[in-house]
Amino acid sequence: MAGLEGDGECAAATTATGALRVYRAYARRWVFLLVVSLLSCSNATLWLSFAPVADIVAQRFLLSTEQVNWLSLVYLVVSIPCGVVAIWVLDSVGLRWATILCAWLNFAGSVLRALPCMFVEIQDAFAFLMGGQTLCALAQTLVIFSPAKLAALWFPEHQRAMANMIGTMANPLGILLANVLSPVLVKKKDDIPMVLGIYIIPAGLACLLATACLWESVPPTPPSAGAAHSTSEKFLDGLKLLLRNKAYVVLALCFGGGVGVFTSFSALLQQILCANGYSNDFAGLCGALFIVFGILGALVLGLYVDRTKHFTEAIKIGFCLTSVVSVAFALVSQLQGQTVALAAICSLFGLFGFSVAPVAMELAVECSFPVGEGAAAGLVFILGQAEGVLIMLLLTALTARRAEPSFSTCQGGQDPLDWKVSVLLMAGLCTVFSCCLVLFFHTPYRRLQAEASTSPSIQECECPATVDHAPSQQTLPEGPPGPPHGPGMRAAESPGAARS
Repeated sequence: MAGLEGDGECAAATTATGALRVYRAYARRWVFLLVVSLLSCSNATLWLSFAPVADIVAQRFLLSTEQVNWLSLVYLVVSIPCGVVAIWVLDSVGLRWATILCAWLNFAGSVLRALPCMFVEIQDAFAFLMGGQTLCALAQTLVIFSPAKLAALWFPEHQRAMANMIGTMANPLGILLANVLSPVLVKKKDDIPMVLGIYIIPAGLACLLATACLWESVPPTPPSAGAAHSTSEKFLDGLKLLLRNKAYVVLALCFGGGVGVFTSFSALLQQILCANGYSNDFAGLCGALFIVFGILGALVLGLYVDRTKHFTEAIKIGFCLTSVVSVAFALVSQLQGQTVALAAICSLFGLFGFSVAPVAMELAVECSFPVGEGAAAGLVFILGQAEGVLIMLLLTALTARRAEPSFSTCQGGQDPLDWKVSVLLMAGLCTVFSCCLVLFFHTPYRRLQAEASTSPSIQECECPATVDHAPSQQTLPEGPPGPPHGPGMRAAESPGAARS
């Protein structure tokens, strides 16, 4: 690693010739990523904290199953109209203020929904629960789009996919915690107040860190050529470009549909399994395996695409394998006593399906550059939530009362339901989205092309002695204008081939 003398020579050469451009990666980018990840994890935990114990929640607050489902469904409904506003906030107001606003909304929502358990005289508990969930849903629209933008603005090319993976997978990690903690801590209706109080703690911590530790939306010096030209299109112009981009529209519709299927699966898993004789603890275990293997798959896939830039191949293969597993779940979930098979299927469902989420977000930015990252990732998410609302309503509407003897273990007076048609439809939708993506999605990697046509970014070589104010440690001459092309590009041809 070059010393300070070498850095001075680098800076002098840059000033003298203008042929080189220095880019920097700041150590405090990891603090920003930590705050966004913690906030996303807390928000997801609040979202699905009721779903794994829907029967007991209904019994505690004298609610119907449909009302408990709406406590999860409200996230999807709110995100559709408010998502566009959140995109504008991220791309126009800035990442820092968007994150701080998100943290306070998330914390306020977590407190509001716990109020019915703090004051006995409150009669209409559903209004407070729904109000709190609505505030948390508003917060979700801000934090769910942030990882792609944070990775683009603060991280160098060879760390972008990994940073995006960490921020994106924090959301399913929160779902994992909800699937594990809620069934373990809630055994009877009197346990609900304790759980609601526990879920306030991470929301409060994320709020404190966001307010105290985030100082700026963008670093003083960009970490890459792509970051230097980030959000170069105006908000409305960017949305028009996205809607005219065929590859982006195909990706948004197919991946958005996948988001809708996974959202419905997470929210309805307990109801599907308890209707066939499986306990809440087992449903929570299946939800946990679903997320754990999804996170592991995302980690491996993130490292792979960071090095190879094979975004398109990764997402297409992941979708196809997910379709196969969804068919297996539709068949096995309707049988009794198949605990091992169901656990394995849920694990594979997460491994193949959840793992492609951060890759899809990176691919959305790549195929839509120079549109802002918030708009590119946000519109995909909004379509996913809209499709999730339709899919979840359709799946619940297709259930019917069981005619044959019931093996149901559902508590709180829930009627034994037949989910056979619903889960078959879910498998069919997965297959349709996968086929459309494989057949119709083709795109060049526009951001990588733009970075290859400008001076390569100079990555920070971090070590304990490195400080934020030190210049970059490596300077590379400007490369030839030959841009990388789509899925067939080699890792050595991409700007991300430079490593710290």
